[in-house]
Parts: sequence; C-alpha cells; structure tokens
Amino acid sequence: MAKLDNKKIAILAADGFEESELFSPLEALKEAGAKVDIVSIKGGSVQGFRHTVPLRDIRVDKVIKDADINDYDGVLIPGGLFNPDALRRDEKILAFVRDAFAKNLPVAAICHGPQVLISAGVVEGRKMTGFKAIQIDLQNAGAEVSDSEVVVDDGLVTSRNPDDLPAFNKKMVEEFCEGRHKGQKKSVAA
Repeated sequence: MAKLDNKKIAILAADGFEESELFSPLEALKEAGAKVDIVSIKGGSVQGFRHTVPLRDIRVDKVIKDADINDYDGVLIPGGLFNPDALRRDEKILAFVRDAFAKNLPVAAICHGPQVLISAGVVEGRKMTGFKAIQIDLQNAGAEVSDSEVVVDDGLVTSRNPDDLPAFNKKMVEEFCEGRHKGQKKSVAA
C-alpha cells in the first residue's frame, strides 16, 4: 500500500456519520502512515450510526472554527443519513471544502457524503458517484454520474455505500499519496 507519511488528512464528521464509512477509511489512512484529525461542527465527540442505529462514537480533534485548510493534505467526507445533512448546513464546513478544492487538495466522499460537495458548489462538470438516492441530486448539480463502486476524477474520489469501501479506501489512499491535483480547482467558481 502507498505511504502517506508526513501527510495530514481532515475527516469531516458530525453526529450521524455512517460508522463503517468513517472507521474503515480512518484505519486505511493510518495504516498508510497518515495523521488524521476528526473535524466537526462541535467539540467533544460525534456519534456514529449504522443506518439509523447508534453505534460507536469518535472524539473530535478540531472544531471547524479552529481548523485551517493549510494544515491538511486531503479531506474525507463519510456518509450516513444525518452526517452530510448537518455538515452541509454549516458555512464554515462549506468554506473549508471550497478551500480544499481551491488549493487542489484531493477529496474523498462516500455514500451521502457528496451532498456536502453539492452544497459547497464544487461538483459541476466532475465525474462522480454516490448513494443511489443522491445520484439524481449530483446530476442536477452538474456532475457526470455513474453507478460504479468508485469513481476517480483528478483528485476527487467518490463511492456509493459501505460495500464499496475496499475499492474506495484503495483509491482514496492512492489519490492522497499523489497529493495536489490541478483539476480540483476547475470545480471552484471564480
């Protein structure tokens, strides 16, 4: 597996993240040598779920108001029914995501996570996938959508659901290893 030594990744999470879609990529990132911060809209901890059933929580490392995109080499957005909805209503989260794209950082989002990218206004013209129920939302926001286990578009990695985690984790680590991708900036409105 590729090495992410000396790379720091921000995982954007709020209450209601899909447990496997945070913990599985987190493990893959750490195994590859990355340092990881859980960044949220509140301090303390955030609650993980499997669909609508509460499971493990995770400690928040940084509150978004104290997070600086310049400290990170990539961004991961796990899905879940509630997590992306909470994240996409927070302007500081959206600004953080826009800044990641403006700085050409690789970004990975799974399941409902791409909803945050829609709200940040960075999906137009991008090749993407997401949970079946949000694929029409991605299309309506201007993305070119395919129902594939993983789609990679110049530093942007997206997948549909927990079944896709092996392929998602592999491509996420690869893109984070490659570093900045000039194609990310094309998503940011001038």
